[in-house]
Amino acid sequence: MPQLPEDPSQLVGDDDRDSAARRLQQAYAEGYLSHEQMDERVGRVLAAATQGEIRSALASLPAEQAGDTATISAPAGRIRRRGAWRVPRTLKVVTGFGRMNLDLSRAVIETPVVDIEVQLGTGRSRITVPRDATVDLEGLSVGWKEPRYKPRRGARPGGPTIRISGVVGFGRLTIRHARR
Repeated sequence: MPQLPEDPSQLVGDDDRDSAARRLQQAYAEGYLSHEQMDERVGRVLAAATQGEIRSALASLPAEQAGDTATISAPAGRIRRRGAWRVPRTLKVVTGFGRMNLDLSRAVIETPVVDIEVQLGTGRSRITVPRDATVDLEGLSVGWKEPRYKPRRGARPGGPTIRISGVVGFGRLTIRHARR
């Protein structure tokens, strides 16, 4: 049984392990690792308990490209994204007096985790996430009404994690999973 580190903030979770395993598989696909090296390092990552163990398994890989960030802003008006649009790693959405509707159900999501930072004043807002997505609302602060969200029952693992953070003032944020 592995011993726990003295500093608990260095512990890793399943998301950290999954992300590191994907990075190793990508490095293998790009020719940076042999099949044997990838297998050995993925095994180390999946057994890792600390950030240091993950960092050592990822050592010698090329530096990871910085995630891209985009901002959508409408001080007074409607924000709407739907269809096959490319979702950046970090998306900032700012609206003071209007509606926001982000539909990620058919969007192109290229990263395992998408951070959506909202700054919403008044008005109704809705985010539709892919059917197999996991939603994390830990970083969301609300001023008036709690967000509406029901986690999907029987969701299959492997979908993206959508982390929603920021501030909702006097509006209401509704998050739902796509039906198909």
